[in-house]
Amino acid sequence: MTTSLTQHVSPIDAKAEVVGAFFLGRLPVLVLANGEVVLAEIGAETRLKIHEDGAILTAASDGKRVYTGGDDGKVFSIDAAGKIEAIAQEKGWIDALAARESDGALAWSSGKTVRARDAKGEIKTLTAPSSVRGLAWFPKGYRLAIAHYGGASLWFPNVQGQPEPLNWKGSHLDVTVTPDARFVVTSMQENALHGWRLADKNDMRMTGYPAKTRSFAWSHDGQWLATSGADGCIVWPFAGKDGPMGKAPRECGVRSNVLVSAVAFHPGALVVAMGYDDGMILLVRLTDAAEILVRDTADGGAISALAFDSKGARLAFGARGGAAGVLDFPKG
Repeated sequence: MTTSLTQHVSPIDAKAEVVGAFFLGRLPVLVLANGEVVLAEIGAETRLKIHEDGAILTAASDGKRVYTGGDDGKVFSIDAAGKIEAIAQEKGWIDALAARESDGALAWSSGKTVRARDAKGEIKTLTAPSSVRGLAWFPKGYRLAIAHYGGASLWFPNVQGQPEPLNWKGSHLDVTVTPDARFVVTSMQENALHGWRLADKNDMRMTGYPAKTRSFAWSHDGQWLATSGADGCIVWPFAGKDGPMGKAPRECGVRSNVLVSAVAFHPGALVVAMGYDDGMILLVRLTDAAEILVRDTADGGAISALAFDSKGARLAFGARGGAAGVLDFPKG
């Protein structure tokens, strides 16, 4: 039986497609496709025009700042006080961003060009084999996973020489690294995931999706990967030395003919938030598949962004049609 938290949601009219949702402490931040960023404290929203002449295509956060990349070739950062800093200007669109909480490392890509900036602000540059679609930092060490056509590359920006290739035919979109750094997983143009076990370069094919996976989320214990792109949230097991190899995924929050468009794991519990392409949001507990309704189907289009704060006390969301909101979990 589905219970409800809808009465604890404060709606926000973002007025444009929400590209990303983040938290800086307790402050929800919404990144909009129209070039704006909303510091979205309920009842005191501050709307900032970041990209004056362009659309925001991608966004990331290190927990202290939110970073935006646009079709104007610019990368900006915004902090909780609304301070805006220009980070970079590239010739082409900014296709991907990755930021890491532990040290503030930042990476961005434009076409084949990848740049990595360390905590001291030093920037290193790599030319990838083809246009880069996804970036992800390893949890430890100054190492970056890069998704492109034909597979992925693992790059140590401070080490001379070529990146380590992970080869698999096809166009690879987003990329993520397991919290224990043992596996790298990409989403693909052909409605599938592909993974590599780094110890031996063993391949993992993760297929059966009716649509592309464009949203990943790791559980707090690193043992589960939640993914979008199906009529439920597909959750892959990564416990043990073989990860998901030879194992079936779990499927939760299944709804007929409605696809999951965004996912986010609670930072301290085995609870996954999933947004659907009709605007609904559910919370599902993996241990017993119990469901809690956060948002019923409504105007505003598919859910395009979901994020918990670091304490798991708030959940921010946004939709392609400009609807957004914040769930404040009741105490206890």
